[in-house]
Amino acid sequence: MASQTTGRAHHPVLVVMGVSGSGKSTVAGILAGALKWDLQEGDDLHPDANVAKMASGQPLTDEDRWPWLDVIAEWITDHTTTGRSGIVTCSALKRTYRDVLAAGSREGAEVIFVHLAGTKDRISGRLNARMDHFMPSSLLDTQISTLEPLGDDENSIVVDIGPPPTKIAERILLELEKRAGMSESH
Repeated sequence: MASQTTGRAHHPVLVVMGVSGSGKSTVAGILAGALKWDLQEGDDLHPDANVAKMASGQPLTDEDRWPWLDVIAEWITDHTTTGRSGIVTCSALKRTYRDVLAAGSREGAEVIFVHLAGTKDRISGRLNARMDHFMPSSLLDTQISTLEPLGDDENSIVVDIGPPPTKIAERILLELEKRAGMSESH
């Protein structure tokens, strides 16, 4: 697990990110339950046109994504300006997207990107097994090719999706506890 720490703390917002099928919704739900933080499913914020486009097998363009990312950034801003911690799911595939989301943080708050990373084979198997989502597995290659690795300067936690979701969440919680301890000791 890789991580990068900024020294800010107190009311973080986690952006649980990764390609479709990486387990964002499941892991975010476990984390929100354990931390008693607000949870927003990013897919629920997509405009109907985006959902229809993906359901028909067409990948989204940047122009499709910007309004959606702006809504997520507003959710983050609402939480950080009112001192509430929260968790939002979002693919956050490109650095430019993550920069928009991180811009929602305010002094004394932080946005932490939690990247659920896994192999194409593992994720493809998950996508093919799920029945209740609008995103077809045929778009996985597009998402993987769009995904830009997190930069060393991005506030992030990277977790492999090999273990069960509860174990993934435990690893994230341990990292958050470690960061909280580090910020309290400064």
